[in-house]
Amino acid sequence: MTADTPLSGRLDDDDYPAYTMGRAAEMLGTTPGFLRAIGEARLITPLRSEGGHRRYSRYQLRIAARARELVDQGTPIEAACRIVILEDQLEEAQRINAEYRRAAKEDPDSSS
Repeated sequence: MTADTPLSGRLDDDDYPAYTMGRAAEMLGTTPGFLRAIGEARLITPLRSEGGHRRYSRYQLRIAARARELVDQGTPIEAACRIVILEDQLEEAQRINAEYRRAAKEDPDSSS
């Protein structure tokens, strides 16, 4: 997204890095250390501001919130991150599968 994009477009964009680390931690009810830890576990990769500060999107906050739920239930952070990654991959595979099924119903002659 460029600086020329209207503000309203940015506010609707789930991937726009709108939240600082402090604000993200506050919204999740966690610490900046937790966000750093899930970053180190490669669950999320925050974008960096021009000054080098971490910035998080709404999508990343949803992923972090799910990891926090698992950690709060006693799951080690590395395992929680792996679970969230697998859940995300499964959801994507199910979405793609549903698209293929819809396309097959619309075009029954296509047998590829």
